[in-house]
Amino acid sequence: MSELSKRARTAQVRAAKRWFVYLILCRSGAIYTGIALSVAVRYAQHCAGTGARYTRANPPRRLLGKFSCANQSEAACLEAAIKKLAARDKKKLVGKTSAEVRKALLY
Repeated sequence: MSELSKRARTAQVRAAKRWFVYLILCRSGAIYTGIALSVAVRYAQHCAGTGARYTRANPPRRLLGKFSCANQSEAACLEAAIKKLAARDKKKLVGKTSAEVRKALLY
């Protein structure tokens, strides 16, 4: 068996770290949902205009919340589930714990 390439090993290590799903209230009133290893760093990127294309066009007003996930895969699944929600339902997630949100949307 061949060993994993350095790139594959790096990807595995990165995916296994604790990831976060976060919600940002934009100036337009829309709620942006994303995932990141460091929410503070990613939010700063959004505010600086170097984040996602959506937040460049709809600048962030404030961070609404963040939910921790065991790995990148779980974070991506939770992000997809949140993105399917209406804005009013996304607002209901604010203040809930990570476990409550995962239980409501993933299980």
